[in-house]
Amino acid sequence: MKQQIYNTALYCRLSRDDELQGESSSISTQRQMLRQYATERGWNIIDEYLDDGWSGTNFQRPSFERMIIDIEDGKINCVITKDLSRLGRNYILTGQYTELYFPSKGVRYIAINDNVDTANGENEIVPFKNIINEWVARDTSRKVKSALKTKFDCGAHYGAYAPLGYKKHPEIKGKLIVDENTKWIVEKIFDLAAHGMGAGKIHKILRNEKVPTPSWIQYQRDGKFAHFFTEEKEDKQYRWTIVAVKHILADEVYIGNSIHYRQSTISFKDRKRVNKPKDEWVRTENTHEPIISKELWDLAQVHIDDRKRQTKKGESQIFAGILKCSDCGWGLRMSTNYDKYGNKRKYYNCTKYAEHGKEVCTIHSIRYDMLYAFVLGRLQYWLQEVQRNETELLNRLLKSGDKQREAELKHAKKELQKAEKRQKELDNLFAKLYEDRANGGITERNYAMLSGKYQTEQQQLEALIESLTKKLKQTEQDKQGAKKWITLIKKYEDLSELTAPLLNELIEKIVIHQAKNDENGNRIQDVDIYYRFVGKID
Repeated sequence: MKQQIYNTALYCRLSRDDELQGESSSISTQRQMLRQYATERGWNIIDEYLDDGWSGTNFQRPSFERMIIDIEDGKINCVITKDLSRLGRNYILTGQYTELYFPSKGVRYIAINDNVDTANGENEIVPFKNIINEWVARDTSRKVKSALKTKFDCGAHYGAYAPLGYKKHPEIKGKLIVDENTKWIVEKIFDLAAHGMGAGKIHKILRNEKVPTPSWIQYQRDGKFAHFFTEEKEDKQYRWTIVAVKHILADEVYIGNSIHYRQSTISFKDRKRVNKPKDEWVRTENTHEPIISKELWDLAQVHIDDRKRQTKKGESQIFAGILKCSDCGWGLRMSTNYDKYGNKRKYYNCTKYAEHGKEVCTIHSIRYDMLYAFVLGRLQYWLQEVQRNETELLNRLLKSGDKQREAELKHAKKELQKAEKRQKELDNLFAKLYEDRANGGITERNYAMLSGKYQTEQQQLEALIESLTKKLKQTEQDKQGAKKWITLIKKYEDLSELTAPLLNELIEKIVIHQAKNDENGNRIQDVDIYYRFVGKID
C-alpha cells in the first residue's frame, strides 16, 4: 500500500487576549511542538505560518490568508495547530474551515492537544469545543473592557502616543505630564483662536513661522510616522493642516480632562473601529495638569462658534446649522437678491434644491426677516409663560409629552424583549445545527445555508438591541427635559433680539416646509420649531 505524502503547513497564532488568559502558548513553543510532531512522522514541512498578535475571533490574518492561498494553489494537503483555539475562536467560521473547507480541498487537519485528526473521521466533540473557545474570547473581551473602563474612570490615558504638548510619564502608566518643549505650540494656537482667528488662518501662520507638526515631533521623539518623512522635502515637517488645528482646538485634554470611547469596535468578533456619538463619550475631569486655562478655552470656543455663523463678508449667520428642509432633510442656506426698488433682501432656500434642481426637491424658500420675526415671537411667548406661572407651564409641557413618551417607551420595551428572546433562540439553534452536522443529520449544503442565514439574523438582532436600549435610555432622560428647557429660557429676562448662542442653546432645529397658496391666493408656510429637550411644543 502506497503511503500518503503529506505536505504540511504549521500554523501558529497568539494574541494579547491569549496572554491575558495565562496560556503557555508562545509562538516559539507552538513552532517547536508542531515541528517535532511533523518531523517524527516524516512529513514535508512546506512552511510555517505565524500570526503573532492577531485575535482568533476573525480570520483576516496575514499568515492565515497566505496559508489559504497556498492551499488553493495545491501546495498543502495537511494543516497542524497546537489546538483548535489556535485556528480560531469564532465557532461559526472555525467550524466551516474544519468541517467544510479543509475536507473539500482534501486537506487533513490536526489539532494536537485536542486530539482532533480529520483522518480518523469526524469528532463529535469538536463543535462544542469551538463554542467554548468563542465563549472564552467573549468573556476575555468583557473583562478587558471592564478593566479599561475602571482605568478610564480614574483618568488614565491610553494611546499610541501622547497629545501635542504632553508626554507619557516615564514611570506611571496611563499618566500624562506636560512637555515643556512643545506646550508653547498649543498655547500659541489657543491664543490665536482667542483673538478671533480661524483654523484656516492659524494653520497658515504655523506654516509660515515653521512650527513643527505633531507628527514630526513624534517622529523625532520615537521614530513614529517614519514612512511619512522618509526622503521627503524639509518643509513637510511644518505642513500643518486645517483639520489638525481644529482637532487641537476641540480637544478637552488641554484643560485637564480625559475623553474616552470616542471610538469602539463593532463587536469582539469584528475589530473594525467606528465613531461613537458624543453622548456616549466618557469624560473624566481634572485628570492631569492643564496647558490652557478654562477662561482661554471658553474664549476660543466663543470665537470659533461666532465664525461658523458668519459669511465670507462677515455677515451674521445666526440660523446656521439649525434650519432643515421638511422634505429632504438637508440644511437651508442663505442667499440675497434685490427687489424692484433696489432694496437688498436675505432669504433661505433648500441646499439640495439649489445644488441639484427641482428633480430632487423644491425650493422651500423663506425670507430672513419673516423667519426672524416668527422665531423671536415664539421665544418671547414661551418666556412670558415661564414668567407668568412656571409651575403651570411645567405641568403643561409634561402633560403634552407624557402620552407620546410612554407609548414609545412601552413599544420599545416590547420590541427589546422580542429581540432578546430571539437572540437566545438563535444561540440554541446554532448549537443544535452543529450537533446535527456532526451526527450527519444535515447536509453540508443546508448547513452552510442555515449558518449563513442565522449569522446574518444575529448581526441584525445585535444592532436592533443596541438601538432599542439606547432609545429606552434616551426616553427616560427626556422626562427631565421640560425642567431643563425652562431653566435655560429663564436665563433670558429680556428677550428682545436673536443671537446665534441663544438660538443654539434653546432650539435643536427649525424645519421649513414648502410654501403654498390658499384659496384666496395668500402665501402660507408652515415652520416647525423643535426646542431642546422638549421637542415640538408650539
